[in-house]
Amino acid sequence: MADSDASGNRWSDLDRPPLRAAALRRALTGEDSLWTSLDVLERVGSTNTELAARARAGEAEPGAVLVAEEQTAGRGRLDRGWSAPPRSGLFLSALLRPDPPADRWGWVPLLAGVATAGALARVAGVDTGLKWPNDLLTTAGGEERKTGGILAERVETPGGAALVLGIGINVSLRQDELPVPAAGSLLLAGAQGTDRDPLLRAVLRALEDWYGRWSAADGDAAASTVLEAYAAGCVTLGRQVRAELPGGAELRGEAVAVDGDGRLVIASAQGVQEPVAAGDIVHLRPASGE
Repeated sequence: MADSDASGNRWSDLDRPPLRAAALRRALTGEDSLWTSLDVLERVGSTNTELAARARAGEAEPGAVLVAEEQTAGRGRLDRGWSAPPRSGLFLSALLRPDPPADRWGWVPLLAGVATAGALARVAGVDTGLKWPNDLLTTAGGEERKTGGILAERVETPGGAALVLGIGINVSLRQDELPVPAAGSLLLAGAQGTDRDPLLRAVLRALEDWYGRWSAADGDAAASTVLEAYAAGCVTLGRQVRAELPGGAELRGEAVAVDGDGRLVIASAQGVQEPVAAGDIVHLRPASGE
């Protein structure tokens, strides 16, 4: 697969220029950066799958970033598909080997949500909410829409256990290009620009910042302020939700908190609070005051 800086690019949509890989490498990688390498592929099934395979084979080091102009088999949570036209979004994965204890690694996709939402707000001018655990929501036509998602996968490498962190963001998709009508994009949310280069730079720099804070606190989400920032941006809190749990069980109630382990705490109508570590969350009504 060729780097997208190569000549002979097969796409001609001038509204969707290719990523400038060489310039991105100069800006983002180096001795003082978390990011050790950055490759842009024209086409790949899934950046997470590709980077995980490279990591297992010892062909990728911690800090490696893989970006695709087009994903043909992108994956979200619960193995859901994630597809979009070429150059219409940011599809990236990063290889991380966290220093904090492995039982705190579950905070990595949550802090990535904080970083990504902040970056999109600053660069695209789009207010981005976090739906627990790892969806990025924007508003278009008065409706909340999923515009991005985050997926972290543990992988065993020759150097030890690591995480492949994937981030997917719909950037310039038009309404007729959405995979499902309820999906969204930065364009539909009124973004002040859809140039993916500055967006990618902002996301990776913000991710490096928040990952650094969390690592310096040995993975303590409260001490690093990751917990506070996540709770502040989490639009799930304060809503009536339905949690579809592994095994087919279901829990309904108000999402009242995110605890120190990153679990969503749901209070039932009887006042019993139960933490949920994994599940599919459905928002049943807007948060109070919206």
